[in-house]
Amino acid sequence: MGPPMTAKAHWVPDMLKASRLNVDIGPATIIREGSLDIRTGQIVGLIGANGAGKTTFLRTIMGLIAPISGQVAFDHFELTKTPPHQRAKLGIGYMPEDRRLVPSQTSEENLLTPVWSVGIPDWQDRLAWIYELIPEVKALRQRPATSISGGQQKLVALARALMLGNKLLLLDEPSEGIAPILARRISGILTGMKAEGVSALIAESNTQHCENLLDRKFVIERGTISESI
Repeated sequence: MGPPMTAKAHWVPDMLKASRLNVDIGPATIIREGSLDIRTGQIVGLIGANGAGKTTFLRTIMGLIAPISGQVAFDHFELTKTPPHQRAKLGIGYMPEDRRLVPSQTSEENLLTPVWSVGIPDWQDRLAWIYELIPEVKALRQRPATSISGGQQKLVALARALMLGNKLLLLDEPSEGIAPILARRISGILTGMKAEGVSALIAESNTQHCENLLDRKFVIERGTISESI
């Protein structure tokens, strides 16, 4: 049984294709002619040192930063022509590096934030599927976000991304700053997610915790992206 959501995915060979993106922040060019593609059902790594442009690339896909030029195609949609608030409705989930949980809310309320802001029909089924995939988050559902550990917050942030990401997940440094045992647990969750047909782009500083997950790997260096063979 795949991840439930009313709008079914329209499977295509390339789930995501970024072509020749150029992104500036202020006077600095952060992404230079960046191209990357993710095929349906793949887990792809974007590997680079801190400051290489990984977060900027993910934020550009989500519409949080506008590119100077280039295109991003996602499942028949041209994302660069799609308003940011509409992109979340297309089946893309985003887990930022710093988690961005709402401290005044419980863990479950954080999961439901996308439901309230975007609107997801049959969200109860979606939540039940996530709790089955990540039972640790179900155990935390009534606890305030401020009362759980950093690693547990990572799990909640991943679960929140899954509330929207029934087609594609964008994960920014999912294993950074957490214990190795929890990093391995996240890898296990992503393996289960992949079995359900969800694609993912994982931005990491190194491949220590995700090497076995990756179908393909891209390296980003000073804003330039190249596929690692």
